[in-house]
Amino acid sequence: MNAESGGTQLLLLLLLARKGEVPTMSEAIMSSQMETAPFDPRFPNQNQTKYCYQSYVDFHRCQKLKGEEYEPCQYFKKVFRSVCPNAWVEKWDEQLENGSFPSKI
Repeated sequence: MNAESGGTQLLLLLLLARKGEVPTMSEAIMSSQMETAPFDPRFPNQNQTKYCYQSYVDFHRCQKLKGEEYEPCQYFKKVFRSVCPNAWVEKWDEQLENGSFPSKI
């Protein structure tokens, strides 16, 4: 869900609240489309740390090789956005900008 659709859903909920037609929490959750990363047999365990890190690295490698407009790279972005904690992604982004990221991209 992007920020724009989230804002649209919030506006809809506010309008419904004014009419007294507020949906239940389960109805609100069911109406929003939520996705998570698909199963990857390379990372079969519950701990998804390696899957997170590898997806982040794969996304940036893909963009470097194929260009920022190459659509298949977005798969890796979707995975790491779903699996990785935001604080990790922010830290890695800063490291990439500073040239101190620990992996070769």
